[in-house]
Amino acid sequence: DALSSVPDHLRSGSLGTGATPWQTTVRVVIPAATSGLFSAVMIGLGRAVGETMIVLMAAGNTAIMDWNIFSGFQTLSAAIATELPEAARGTAHYRVLFLAAVLLFIMTFIVNTIAEVVRQRFRRRAHEL
Repeated sequence: DALSSVPDHLRSGSLGTGATPWQTTVRVVIPAATSGLFSAVMIGLGRAVGETMIVLMAAGNTAIMDWNIFSGFQTLSAAIATELPEAARGTAHYRVLFLAAVLLFIMTFIVNTIAEVVRQRFRRRAHEL
């Protein structure tokens, strides 16, 4: 939203003076949208921390694997939040926690990408009607 809210006359003016689309993006659009981008990053970080902590509390935060879902469990985000401060830097435990973070990011990215593709298809079909 921050990038799309940059007025079109700024883009047109930059392109009209001979700038390439890349130069327009880097030197006009991004600086004009900096406050919105910063706000989005801060809101995202706040949500991530908040959601990690509520999941940590609701799940029971037990590191013991059990097939009974009512006995408590530990999510990836809860494991990262609780174990990373105590993991020695450079150890296998430290690296596994970072691997868990990368896997969590990849899974979230895939789910969000699928959701966006489905949303775009529904929007396209709605405009065709």
